[in-house]
Parts: sequence; C-alpha cells; structure tokens
Amino acid sequence: MKISIIGAGSIIFTRKLIKDLLSYPDLRNVKISLMDIDSERLDITGKIVEELIIEAGSNTRIVKTNDLESAVEKSDFVINTVQIGGQAATEIDFDIPEKYGLKQTIADTHGVGGIFRFLRTVPFLRKLVSVVERKAPGALLINFTNPMSMCMWYIKSISDQPAIGLCHSVPHTVRQIAGYIGLDSRDINFSIAGINHMAWVLELSDGGRDLYPLLREAMENPAISAMDPVRFDIMKRFSYFVTESSEHMSEYVPFYIKNPAEIDRLNIPIREYLKRLERHAKAYEIYKDVYIKGLTYRKSEGEILYPQYFGAESSAEEATKEYAIEIIDSLVNSHTREVYAIVENRGAIENLPFTAQVEVPCIVNGNGIRPVCIGALPTQLAALNMSQIQVQQLAVKGALEGSKDCIKYALMLDPLASSILTTKEISDMTEELFQAHAVYLDEIFNLRAMKGDYSIDNKKGNS
Repeated sequence: MKISIIGAGSIIFTRKLIKDLLSYPDLRNVKISLMDIDSERLDITGKIVEELIIEAGSNTRIVKTNDLESAVEKSDFVINTVQIGGQAATEIDFDIPEKYGLKQTIADTHGVGGIFRFLRTVPFLRKLVSVVERKAPGALLINFTNPMSMCMWYIKSISDQPAIGLCHSVPHTVRQIAGYIGLDSRDINFSIAGINHMAWVLELSDGGRDLYPLLREAMENPAISAMDPVRFDIMKRFSYFVTESSEHMSEYVPFYIKNPAEIDRLNIPIREYLKRLERHAKAYEIYKDVYIKGLTYRKSEGEILYPQYFGAESSAEEATKEYAIEIIDSLVNSHTREVYAIVENRGAIENLPFTAQVEVPCIVNGNGIRPVCIGALPTQLAALNMSQIQVQQLAVKGALEGSKDCIKYALMLDPLASSILTTKEISDMTEELFQAHAVYLDEIFNLRAMKGDYSIDNKKGNS
C-alpha cells in the first residue's frame, strides 16, 4: 500500500499523521511518499519520520521527492495539506482588508481571507486532481487544505475522482466540551452536522442523559465562558454549540468584529493567525538547528517552548487520532467506524443545497464511505450555514468561470464584510487583492502582476 502526503513540509501535521499510522498494527508494509517543493522542510520532515519509524520498530518505508507526479504515482491514498502563498500572501489577506476597515482573526476559511486563500489554491488543485486521475486513478484523495468547503466544492466540480475532506474540529470540539462539563470525552455520545468550521452539536448525551443542561450550566461560570466566549454567546442566542473556535466563529457572522466594544468584551484576537505564524517561524528555527545543523540539545528546548511542535503532547492530545488513518484502516482492513468528513451533501442534510459540501458523520468500512442522513437542521442553524454556502458557491463559480464579478458578488454577500463595508469599498478592496495576488491568480483570471506596496513580489515568504 502506498500513501502520498502532498505538502509534507507541514511538519506538525505530517509528524502526527505518521505517528498515528504507526500505531495501527494492521497497517503494515506501507510505503509513504513525502512530497514538498521546499527541500529544506522536506528534509526535516523526512528525518522526523525516520525517527518515528525506528522508535516504533516498523517496516514502513519512506521516499522524499519534490516531484508531484512521482509522489502520486500508484498511490492508494493521496493526502493534500498544501498551502499556497505562505506567510507573505497571508499578510496581504489581512493588511489590505484592514486598510478598508475590515479586521479578521484567522482568515483561512470564510470571508475575504478564506476566498483569496481558496483562489490561490485553485491552480494547484487543478494540477493535483489531473495528476491523481492519470497516475493513481483508483486512489482516494483526502483533503486537509483550507478553506475546506470551497476546495472540496471545486474538486467535486472538476472531477469524479473519489475525494473527501477531513478536519480536526469535531473531535476537538467534543474534547473541549468534555473539559467544560467535567466528563471524559470517550463517554460522550454526540451528533454533529453542518458545514466545515460551522457544524452544530445537535445531540450531546451520556448513557441516555442529555448533557446540554450541563453545558448551559457551565456557560454561566465566568471562568469557563471566558475560555470560549463567542461560541458560548452563539449557543446562548441560537441554542446550539458550534464547532471550531471562538476566534474562527467571530469572523463568520456579522455580530461581533464590526463593534469594537464586542471585540473587547469577548476578547476577540484580531490578527491571531499572524501571531501563530510567528510561533511557527520560531519553532521552525529550532527544527533547523536540530535536524539541519545537528544541534540536538535544542530539541529539549523545543519540547518545553513548543510542545505541540516537538511531540510533547498532553495525554488528551496524544489519544486523539487523525481521521485520515482511521479511514485508511477501515477501508483496507474492513474495520467499521464512524468518522466525520466533508462530503457533497446529496440530501444528507435536507435543508441545505444538494451540491454543498457538508460535514456529517460517515460510516466507513471495506465497502467504502457512506454519509449518514441527518434530516433537517433547525431552521436558524441552516440559515447561518446558508449565509456561508451562498458565498462559497459564488467563489467556486468565479474560479470555474474565471469571473472576477462572481468573486465580488461573493464578498458583497459575506456576512462580515457586508456588515462593515459599502459595496464600493468591497469592490475596490477586491480589485486591490486581485492585483496583490496576481502572481497566483493570473492563470484563472488573466491578470498581470502589478508592482506596488502590496505586490506579492515585495513580500518575503514561501509558497
């Protein structure tokens, strides 16, 4: 069996994925192809993976390559975790909207940042799908790249290649809820459905006991509500708890970031993703010292300063498996499991569009992946989901047709942008973003890179 990881220079993710793979006794004789265009990152990842394999006493084999086609060839599973544009492009996604008065927290899923991250990714997705169709037509394409819903909608629009999207938000949400109400997450039964990063905890129980009263009681504890202020406010107003973090949710709806008082009251971390990138960069310097320069003593320093980067996870984190390996094990070894995945709706959620990408439970075994029919979401939750689905649909349409107008329509309908900016401001901002990202978007929209303060050429970063 061959698994290819595209974008393997994402060190934390690849390390976690391989560690999970090595913990499954029925997954043997696996060949792993690690692919990334950044040779230094690829070298570091390869050394870390080799350490894990030796530690596990496994016969798993790895190959490293910068070539997409050789990585994908004859793969059974292709895992995509590529980010296009790196820190430089991400800074642009924050800086230009802020010039117009639009603040963001994460900017990787919905809204202005999410849409332009998607558009930068489109040419690569087109190439990846083409390569998989030619070199590994029977492979399952597993996408982890954000913005998940738009990437998956685009993939399903251009290809019949088997593909699913996976995200950490559902298991992480359940683990967080367990902490808030003082239970072990393994004892909690739940049903969750919606769209990625905006799915809803519809049922929450323990041996038949409804746990929502406990969660509402926990919400009244100031120490607990302060840990997740936006999500608890959403639950208070809309009756259900949402997946993903408060910092994510704050930029998906029109209620919070437009109001400076709400930013302060709910402690909304503006530009949070850029702060995370700074931590990534500092941790990466330690990686380089350890694995490139041979300064092994710095590894213990990394474990103290950045435990999530260097394998010193808490017991709860250690126990959390990636759905990707569970799915591979279920398909290969006919082990039946329920996992949460992002799939084409096709009626799984009755009151969301048929072709929308939804996050629902799926039954996985040797016969394949089967989404579970949820029925209809509560109307208020479906309405919140639709506020993003209509934006996603227009963004994907714009990418498919090379239509800048569709991208402008999408951003004028975005709940956050439309709550702060005029239509003219949104149009002007969008044009400026097109020019700043022209080096990535020319293939779709026939743009020409314009030199200027926000030209990607004037920013430093990797792609």
